[in-house]
Amino acid sequence: MEEVVIVDAARSAVGRKKGSLGLVHPTDSLGQIIGKMLERSGVTSDCVDQVIGGCINKLGAQGMNVSRTAWLSHGGAESTPCITIDSQCGSSQEAVHLATSLLRSGMADCIVACGVENMTRLPVGSDAMGLDKGLGKPVSRSYFQTYEFTSQFEGAERMAEKYQITRADSDAFGLQSQERAKVAVEGGYFESQIIPLEVSRFDESGNRTDETFIFDQDEIPRDTSLEALAQLKPVAREDGIHTAGTSSQIADGASALLMMTESRASELGVTPLAKIVDAELVGCDPVLMLEGPIPVTEKMLKKTGLDIDDIDVFEINEAFASVVISWAKSVGADMAKVNPNGGAIALGHPLGATGCFLTTKAVHELHRAGGKYGLVAMCCGGGLGTGTIISRV
Repeated sequence: MEEVVIVDAARSAVGRKKGSLGLVHPTDSLGQIIGKMLERSGVTSDCVDQVIGGCINKLGAQGMNVSRTAWLSHGGAESTPCITIDSQCGSSQEAVHLATSLLRSGMADCIVACGVENMTRLPVGSDAMGLDKGLGKPVSRSYFQTYEFTSQFEGAERMAEKYQITRADSDAFGLQSQERAKVAVEGGYFESQIIPLEVSRFDESGNRTDETFIFDQDEIPRDTSLEALAQLKPVAREDGIHTAGTSSQIADGASALLMMTESRASELGVTPLAKIVDAELVGCDPVLMLEGPIPVTEKMLKKTGLDIDDIDVFEINEAFASVVISWAKSVGADMAKVNPNGGAIALGHPLGATGCFLTTKAVHELHRAGGKYGLVAMCCGGGLGTGTIISRV
């Protein structure tokens, strides 16, 4: 079975809600990231056997197989097939996993795994807002006969109750995310992973102008303090522990990985950055919903024979503070290694792009800090957990 390598890992800078990427078409964000990543890697688009993209709200500007449209709009070879998949927040991480399976099986030699989400144009839940158009609800009566239907916000609060996480714990974690992200931005830690985008300017009416600018700086991190975080109101319950300062920020962005078999990388004369050690998707309680990073981490460590202390960098998606805190309590991870450059609380969570976004962060941080193993895990709507272990080459 072929070894699977990551030849390049790239992302856009993350745009805040109604920020620099808010009116940019998501196919242009994703298409530029893929095209410029291939260019800097020295790989032509006709070498790519398939593009697998993640996206949650696949309608409107993200409809019609957004991965294929992005690919063709920015110079991709017509002969390369493209698909767009949905495993909720873990969509582009699962794109990495499907790419790994195809490469290991010999069905492909070179794949782009990617993801995109424009949350300014298509807010959370856009794909479930069809009732007024006669399109029906995404959940049927039969589901309610089996499970209680909860929101991710409610799931996060129940996680806090189960794992005895307090408001003070949550606020402290939110502050840490912002402080670490600030250090990373000021230290230039993200420069190797961010691909600058050429972005159109829009006028006050939202019309595109002829003027463009280069977007290459994350817009999300904020200055805050424990005192300021303590003044924020809970987002789900009056007695809840999560606020806007301890939940992932609404964001726009795109990300991509160039993946190959080790032999194909050798043929093309490109140097890999990392290898895929393991890639897993698990199901978990859909009522708590956000517990997935715990069982997927346990499964990967058992399967690979690695110990939690063998991992040098963890990227655990900060959907809510309780997700990461409960995960760390359960698996015994050293919090100094967890989201060392900040997570989604500070840097945003552009839904379908976040899986490749976190993997990109892990790849580049391993090289920056000289670590060997990285572990990426995400919770996903409906009760799923995605997990990947990589090793630096």
